Amino acid sequence: MTEPASTTAPPATRGELLDRAASYAERVPLDVDHAAIEWELSERAKRRAGACLFDPETGRCTVRLTWAAYRAYGWPTFTGVVRHELIHAWEYQRFGASDHGDRFRRVAREVDAPIRCPTFAAPRLRLGCTREGCSWTPTRHRASATVTYPERRRCGSCGSRYVVEHVDTGETWTTHQGYERARARIGGEW
Repeated sequence: MTEPASTTAPPATRGELLDRAASYAERVPLDVDHAAIEWELSERAKRRAGACLFDPETGRCTVRLTWAAYRAYGWPTFTGVVRHELIHAWEYQRFGASDHGDRFRRVAREVDAPIRCPTFAAPRLRLGCTREGCSWTPTRHRASATVTYPERRRCGSCGSRYVVEHVDTGETWTTHQGYERARARIGGEW
């Protein structure tokens, strides 16, 4: 479902984005209680373009959209994020739970919503297998346990050890101690 062509300019401010998203959501053909949805903006999210939080005690949903994702995608693509999160709100309101399972996928096809959103931020960290010939190279945005304690994990493809690389500086490590040293060397650039 694409937004009809209009003379309305894309949202330029955070407030305009929230207002437009809520207004747009009301035109998506889903039986959702829009009065039970609050819209807010995230400035911190690094990977998620949006999230839908549910309070089972009140039955209310909070759709949290990411400003950086909107800026990266633009309004026409970002409408897919709104539809995606609205499906979560619909599932929460109707079933009390939501995931990306068969029901979600079926409804996503019906309202032309993406199952997953494209990346909008470059990852800060890259994992690489130490075994020659293995091409496993997932990325990370945050210093998770996988990044900070790499000796406790193994390559997701072949099971070998892996190395973590800080993309901007090229610093690498394979142990927690190596992570601590690299983090100290990187300092404010982390």
